[in-house]
Amino acid sequence: MNDSLKEEKIFSVDADNPDKKIILKAAYILNNGGLVVFPTETVYGIAVKYGDKSVENKLYKVKNRNIDKPFTIHISDISFIKKLDCFVPDEAYKLMKKYWPGPLTLVLPLKSKQGKQGFRVPAHPAALALIDAAGGGVIASSANISVRKSPVTVEQAYEQLADKIDIYLDSGKTGYGKDSTVVDFSGDKPVVLREGVLKNSDIFNSF
Repeated sequence: MNDSLKEEKIFSVDADNPDKKIILKAAYILNNGGLVVFPTETVYGIAVKYGDKSVENKLYKVKNRNIDKPFTIHISDISFIKKLDCFVPDEAYKLMKKYWPGPLTLVLPLKSKQGKQGFRVPAHPAALALIDAAGGGVIASSANISVRKSPVTVEQAYEQLADKIDIYLDSGKTGYGKDSTVVDFSGDKPVVLREGVLKNSDIFNSF
């Protein structure tokens, strides 16, 4: 892709006060089956519309990710979790209260059927504005090809994904530069699946 086409895909957004027109443009693309790279406080992510399996499958292909590895739902409010009929243990509520919005992903069991689902509320105004404009929840993952490093700038994301993405939102280098910590509550006791920004001690000292 030449530089002029690249410039047409990348939009600068203020991290604290994102331009509403740009956010609505990105949300429109999401809701019509597009892929959007967006900033969070940890790393840059890719979002697609929640509830659209065809575009979710497209995300798997773009990332070259194993289909057996589910994506997280990024949400702007915990009320979205209730829509999916998930069981939320007391310990999970404590972590939500302490670390959300923030660099924490919680994997919760589904009540009505076997399975589990990961959720995160990012602590980034542009990310939250995009999620809100897209209906309160989006399927998302780090904006990288699987096995490669998660990007902390939009340029790093573009280098890996280029024209596979419909629009990039650029708010500069991310704050933490590390992935979120993932805690799984689907078993008999909570398990840290990935230690990221938050350490194991941060998690287990919160109960």
